[in-house]
Amino acid sequence: MNSPFMRMWGAPIALAVLTLVGLISALVGDGVWDHISAVALGIPVALCCWFGLRRRTKND
Repeated sequence: MNSPFMRMWGAPIALAVLTLVGLISALVGDGVWDHISAVALGIPVALCCWFGLRRRTKND
């Protein structure tokens, strides 16, 4: 499962699925579903902030 396709597209596909789960759970119901959607939609945002704002080293 270490194909070039999965190395390139594995993380974007996982983030897309996580976002889709968050959006669908926000539409399904209230209570626990709201918490699931907040976490599922917050993880991609947190990852984008983490990788977008981290400092670059000379080796990058």
